[in-house]
Amino acid sequence: MWAFHNPVRIQFGAGVLETLADSLQGRPYALVTYSDPVFQQLSERVAALAGQPALVIDNIKPNPDFTELEISCARWMSVEQPPEVIVALGGGSVIDTAKVLAAADGNFHRVRRFLQQGTGRDELAVVPIIAVPTTAGTGSEVTCWATVWHSEAERKYSLALPELYPEVALVDPELTLELPLSLTVSTALDALSHALESLWNVNRNPVSSAAAVSAAREIIDWLPALVEEPRNLMLRSRIARAALMAGVAFSNTKTAIAHNISYPITLRHGTAHGEACSFTLPTILRAVSGESAELDALLAQVFGTPVEVGIEQLEQMLHRLGVSTAYQDYGISNREWHEIVDAAFAGERGANFIGKKDRFLAVSNNAQLSNTETQTKTGASAHNPL
Repeated sequence: MWAFHNPVRIQFGAGVLETLADSLQGRPYALVTYSDPVFQQLSERVAALAGQPALVIDNIKPNPDFTELEISCARWMSVEQPPEVIVALGGGSVIDTAKVLAAADGNFHRVRRFLQQGTGRDELAVVPIIAVPTTAGTGSEVTCWATVWHSEAERKYSLALPELYPEVALVDPELTLELPLSLTVSTALDALSHALESLWNVNRNPVSSAAAVSAAREIIDWLPALVEEPRNLMLRSRIARAALMAGVAFSNTKTAIAHNISYPITLRHGTAHGEACSFTLPTILRAVSGESAELDALLAQVFGTPVEVGIEQLEQMLHRLGVSTAYQDYGISNREWHEIVDAAFAGERGANFIGKKDRFLAVSNNAQLSNTETQTKTGASAHNPL
């Protein structure tokens, strides 16, 4: 038996932002976005399309942290009449912040208590969200959770509530045309991880798997071409659609071991999320190969047969994109690596993974020896981020 559920109304296509007023239906809205000049211009465009926002919250930074989120919630309380809907215009950090605002309704302490203590669920609010992603990667526009960071305590939390699915996702590939190349690559690799993580997942189902296979193939096929032609709208549209499909897939399965490994690497070493959760993909693929005939068949749809050849090609693609697959290149010692892996397999996302820790570590150790031999011969490292 299986079930699939995703209540988000998705509108996709170049220029779909023009329909924003139809989604708002005259409701006063808060605009949540970045403060960068390009987003100031986009904010002006939004206001021209849908009228002036009742509130603008633009203090968003990557990886929403307790400190910034408390400030954002205080700004929510600065208006006499709270907005009836939130327009989240930006990447995953913006959409995740919007979800926190939607649950807090101006009182971040409610959300903080729920995240840290698991109490006060009935005190959390529900404000509708219209998500307008400007990156192609996080999938937050079609999920019901937000990643929340507490950097001071080196903790990552997931605010997960069914009510936090956005009401509408307006996915306009034109909005990704101005993305810097490094962010284009990082977010696309995040989406690739979402797709693969939903395949080697105990929660996968036929619908999520079909979406994940499609997403993974598209990203592997088209991301290198997009790096060469970042202003190509057709390529932007392919990656945006793939990221959306990956989001649909893991909206039902959640992520697994790659993401659980990534969080402490981002917190402690500052590695970009997309890189932190994708550099382990070849190792995981080799470790999970043969664990399930059904999974092997799905991976063959992504990578062809033999699958190992496809995995090698993926590893080469990552290296060409400047992403090393060796954990040492991220400043991680052998001891820390084993601690991170132990904690990741013990966590909730680790429990979603169908593979085994011992086999993962064995493959990882073999890769370490191979990487050391290669660097000794060449005197170079594959790690050269864009």
